[in-house]
Amino acid sequence: MTEAIKSLLRRPEAGSILSLIGVVLFFVFFGGVDLGTLLGAASWVNFAANLGIVAIPVGLLMISGELDISIGALIPAGSMTTAILSGYYDLPMAVGMAGALAVGVAVGLVNGLLTIRTSVPSLIITLATLVAMQGLVLSGSVLLTGNASVAVTAPEWAKFLFGQLIGGSHQVIIIWWVVFAVIVGFVLHKTRYGNWLFAMGGDRVSARNAGIPTNRMTIALFVLSAVSATFVGMCQAILFNSAQVSGGMNFIFNAIVSVVVGGVLLTGGFGSVIGIFVGTITFAIVSQGIYFTQIDRNWSNLIIGVMLLTAVLMNQAFRELALSYWRGSKQSVPRAPIQH
Repeated sequence: MTEAIKSLLRRPEAGSILSLIGVVLFFVFFGGVDLGTLLGAASWVNFAANLGIVAIPVGLLMISGELDISIGALIPAGSMTTAILSGYYDLPMAVGMAGALAVGVAVGLVNGLLTIRTSVPSLIITLATLVAMQGLVLSGSVLLTGNASVAVTAPEWAKFLFGQLIGGSHQVIIIWWVVFAVIVGFVLHKTRYGNWLFAMGGDRVSARNAGIPTNRMTIALFVLSAVSATFVGMCQAILFNSAQVSGGMNFIFNAIVSVVVGGVLLTGGFGSVIGIFVGTITFAIVSQGIYFTQIDRNWSNLIIGVMLLTAVLMNQAFRELALSYWRGSKQSVPRAPIQH
């Protein structure tokens, strides 16, 4: 095994890249799919973009040792807020969009503050906000509009930025997804905030004792996760000219699977944005690409289950490989003096 291959396998995204290659090869050789048709299809790319914007902040939370499942209710909350304010009450679209994002900020603050000020796990806290927001969105919609679905007509500028179909098939949210991934990837891997995040996932108490503002970081991550979910809901309302109180629950499972396939450990402290990005693509191809094959679509869940289990095993193995290399480097290379 060459050093280049070893270096690749030590990276968090190694498992997601191997999973993507394996899924594509499986579809080509056993599903009879045309590779050009599969790669050029808009269905899985649109699916990946909507999911990816939510999966990235969920992945960051998992790297830090937390979890947010309230996204399942915040996506329809973002859609309904936009539609009610700008569709039912005929307020400017900017007001509806600001309202949707404000809902995300509010719920993210609640999740973050409860997480840092109580001993309740974030899974339970966000489960509570998930159920509460589901009830609030449904009852609020019926109370304000008398319906569980609301129509909205977006102006041209909003359609252009958030709801247009590029080439008649690809949603503009794909561009937002790529830009978001690049920005977050830079912050996570090239700034001190990324180092703080990994330190929190490795040992939160030690990170706090080292002077890292763990509480502020936790709140910021929950706000980012919630706002990302309401942003996706807002874009869907603008694209489809309507919003419904249902929908969004599948994003919980799909986001977590994408993040795990992307190389993030459930125990925290290990992962990458590239891995999450590739993991989202892999999950999208499995979910949507099966329609381009000769395989019965009912087998897609089996493929996802096998892929998830394989990814978990690979992620743990790659992490141990990286740790063993790091320990060996620490023992073989003398420490340089700290530069001030």
